[in-house]
Amino acid sequence: MDITKFVVSHRENALLYGDYATYRAQLSRKLLNSRKKLNIATKSRGKFHPKAQITAEQISDNHEYLHLALLTAERTWAHAMSMKASHAADTKGMTSKTRSHIVSRLEKGARTAEKLAGALSQDAVSGVNPNDILEARAYAALLRGAANFEKQSWEDCIVSYAVARMIYSALSTSTKGDIYKDLLTDTIDPSIRYAAYQAKIPRTQPIPSIAKKAFAKADNDLVERVKAVNPTVLEEGDVAMTGVTGAEGAPTTITWRSREVKIEDASVAVAWASVQTAKAKLNERLSTANALAPKDKAAAYDDILAATQDAVDATKQAIDELRGEGVTQSDLRMQSLQITRTAVNFEMISWRIGRNRVLAGELDGARATFEDLSNRKQKAQKAEQASERPKEEAPGRQIAKLKEKVVLYDGTLQSLETITELPGVANDQELFTRLQATSQYFTALKSLAIARSHLLAHNDANALALIHHALTQTESALPILSSTSEESSPARNILVSAAEIQTLHSLLNGELQRARALVEISQHNKTKKPSTTPLGTKPLIGQLANYPSSGQVNLENIVVYPPKLEAIPVKPIFLDVAWNYIDYPEKQQQQQPAGKVEQKQQQRTEEVQEEEKPKKRGWFGFGR
Repeated sequence: MDITKFVVSHRENALLYGDYATYRAQLSRKLLNSRKKLNIATKSRGKFHPKAQITAEQISDNHEYLHLALLTAERTWAHAMSMKASHAADTKGMTSKTRSHIVSRLEKGARTAEKLAGALSQDAVSGVNPNDILEARAYAALLRGAANFEKQSWEDCIVSYAVARMIYSALSTSTKGDIYKDLLTDTIDPSIRYAAYQAKIPRTQPIPSIAKKAFAKADNDLVERVKAVNPTVLEEGDVAMTGVTGAEGAPTTITWRSREVKIEDASVAVAWASVQTAKAKLNERLSTANALAPKDKAAAYDDILAATQDAVDATKQAIDELRGEGVTQSDLRMQSLQITRTAVNFEMISWRIGRNRVLAGELDGARATFEDLSNRKQKAQKAEQASERPKEEAPGRQIAKLKEKVVLYDGTLQSLETITELPGVANDQELFTRLQATSQYFTALKSLAIARSHLLAHNDANALALIHHALTQTESALPILSSTSEESSPARNILVSAAEIQTLHSLLNGELQRARALVEISQHNKTKKPSTTPLGTKPLIGQLANYPSSGQVNLENIVVYPPKLEAIPVKPIFLDVAWNYIDYPEKQQQQQPAGKVEQKQQQRTEEVQEEEKPKKRGWFGFGR
């Protein structure tokens, strides 16, 4: 029946072009149409009859009764929200009479939704599936939580929203849409956090843990229904927490540059635990998969990038909440969050740089392998590897792949510049120096890629200058990056090892010598004098029997290239000798006797005369 989709779609369509008052007017018209379909509408000037409670039998016979109950509950909610929105701009605040009116509207909607959930719970009569019952219970809990929120009954508000949160978290695993996730992030989680703050619950407890404890007060029937859909939710409190350390075992501190600070916010602690879990999974996957293409290795970074982004968002939200409460920058909690913010941002940018390094190829793209970064021609590559002589790609395609590497290096350099702008990084001299050396390392790689494109375009002098610049950058970064010893890891990040910088330095030395040789050859070809050999002179291969009179051999005219078609002289004596051994037709006629020749000539003349005789014709000259 899609109860949640029915409610959310109506809200989005109405609030897209109007406000809550417009939504209420639309619901009134839809309610009238629904009653007309069911033939229970009050006629004009007719007697009013109290509305009977909707039963499970009616829902089983006609689903329009379900829509009637949902529209009734939604209209009361829209009425309450329109009154709340109209008084939001009042400087004196909301009066008690208005608040009680809003609470009464929400109470009526919650009662209507609870009666509907009770009717649907009789699944043997109503004939609905278990998910529809859970959606009805979650919708009723959502309206009940809104009513308790306005009554400022914080304990009951947490329990109601916890029921809705646990149900929607369980249902989110069985559907592909984002309806449940949007309700959790936009409505339920902020309400639980505010109610927990008002109830004096410490911030160190995350929202999944609060919802898990509050859901334990729900009835057993609801617990069994949720367990039938997804039992993991009851254990972890959230589907996203599966495989992640819970609130009780989440990290309470974070270390940044040998400084350990306490994590004040529970959402930050849970997000940081997710980062550690994603890091372990990434190392495990890359250590067991050595034959993966660069694109597949880069796809393995998606989980840790999403986890670090969640940690960054959680830290920013915690800082904004403290600022909203009027906490100054000198407060210890604010300082701890600022350090945490620098740490999680550094972690996120570090893995983003690692993903770019994987896409660049082996040794960060230093070797001229020209691998297909898009991985769209695996079959062609396998065929070329199977053949003895692989087909060399055209210079245009090689330059295009070098451009892709340059784009990756530009993104890496921009990320490094972003790190230097984080709070506290510029004051850390050791870290700042290492970041500059890392920037020089990737600048050298970028210059090398551009130099190779110039070599393919036969601009040898430009390539020599770029390679010399890359070698200068590498020599500046070599003592800094070689002095630090880092543990080797299968997953690349911002850290550049000593072996990598030394390999690049030796490679650039070889490329520099090669570029110098190419420049020398091109300069020699430009300064070479034009040939003084006359055009009519025979090549040396045709004068091997003649000794040069000057004693010097002209090596500029050795052969004729490309070769031309020339006539070769033939001695006729060979044909005369062959005359005695070859039977030619003319020779046979001369050897025949003269008598036989005369007989043949007479036969030919007789045949010609017979052909010349006129043929006999029929009457009147017509032939038969």
